[in-house]
Amino acid sequence: MIYTVTLNPSLDYIVSVNEFKTGLTNRTCSELILPGGKGINVSIVLMNLGIPSTALGFVAGFTGDEVIKKLEDLGIKNGFIKIEDGFTRINIKLKSIDGTEINGQGPRVHEKEVRKLMRQLNELSRGDVLFLSGSIPVFVSENIYQKIIKSLYGRGVQIVVDAAGKLLLDALPYYPFLIKPNHHELGEIFGVKLETRSDVIPYAKKLQNKGARNVLVSMAKEGAVLVAEDGNVYSAPALEGKVINSVGAGDSMVAGFMAGWMEKEDYEYAFHMGIAAGSASTFSEYLAEKEEIEDMYKQITEIKE
Repeated sequence: MIYTVTLNPSLDYIVSVNEFKTGLTNRTCSELILPGGKGINVSIVLMNLGIPSTALGFVAGFTGDEVIKKLEDLGIKNGFIKIEDGFTRINIKLKSIDGTEINGQGPRVHEKEVRKLMRQLNELSRGDVLFLSGSIPVFVSENIYQKIIKSLYGRGVQIVVDAAGKLLLDALPYYPFLIKPNHHELGEIFGVKLETRSDVIPYAKKLQNKGARNVLVSMAKEGAVLVAEDGNVYSAPALEGKVINSVGAGDSMVAGFMAGWMEKEDYEYAFHMGIAAGSASTFSEYLAEKEEIEDMYKQITEIKE
């Protein structure tokens, strides 16, 4: 089974406004409400590829109910734990001004809810895949990812960590199967600025030396790098296309990589599937569909030839 964990999911209110002006009333020209959060994005892309998963995490209030409803409408199973107080956050994403977002805080998660999540995860066993994605709620212990990974260590669960800073570093002693920092996050860990794919490789190897089995680094318009467990390094430029939506591109890359790995257990194929999925989402209004990912993969194979 495949599980994704989103500790602080959201309802994403995605709007466009023509000629947005501060200090004045602005009216939308398009609106969309979608379930959000990095792990949820992974589950959606996996489902689009025909791979079922179960989404886990915490929800609260009427917004939490809507997140669950929308996931069920997409055919995605969930085991979200409902919190009695507060509400799942609402994130406002202003498409007409690239990168402009207002993200909510989310509900207060108590220790009893964390224990429920740990009991859920304790059911995982050899052959299962677990994605730990994104930031954590402000009221949850900063070592939550480490606690989860430590509890599953040695049980044959393939763990994927897509997080930044200390959350990522704390996971490394337990040999996660895959980590996916972007080049900015990787640079921040070592206090350097990384601009090219060749810049990234030695620092990705340092994370591998600290315990990560595979290190996949996304670099937006510069492409991506994979330092693989088999000793090979794979590097590829970004595919050409019109950037429509950068939200969820990294999550799509992680989902595509693992979909490719589970299909063939071939690192080069998985790497290219990751690039295809990430690019397809970037060039789409929302997260990539299967046909879009397949089209991107064909472009990669044509470039290779």
